[in-house]
Amino acid sequence: MNKDIFQGKIKEISGELRKKWGALTDDDIQRTKGNAEALSGLVQQKVGLSKEEASRQVNDLMSSWERKFEAGKEEAADKLNAGIDKMKNKLSH
Repeated sequence: MNKDIFQGKIKEISGELRKKWGALTDDDIQRTKGNAEALSGLVQQKVGLSKEEASRQVNDLMSSWERKFEAGKEEAADKLNAGIDKMKNKLSH
């Protein structure tokens, strides 16, 4: 996941991370600054997972968010284009 997306969605993401790994705090998550490796290390330390398992879980979660955010961007672009087309039609008549 893009670091900027992570930082921009930190509140939403933080809630999901705390649901998945209850031992994490908002401050813990903020300190990772969107770095997947840092988040994996935090999960490993706080939750007690192996390094490999923590990395796998964090990467899986970030991939699912990335797909979710990309789908949201596509939907917004479609709505915007539909609105533009509607305005063009009104102006041309």
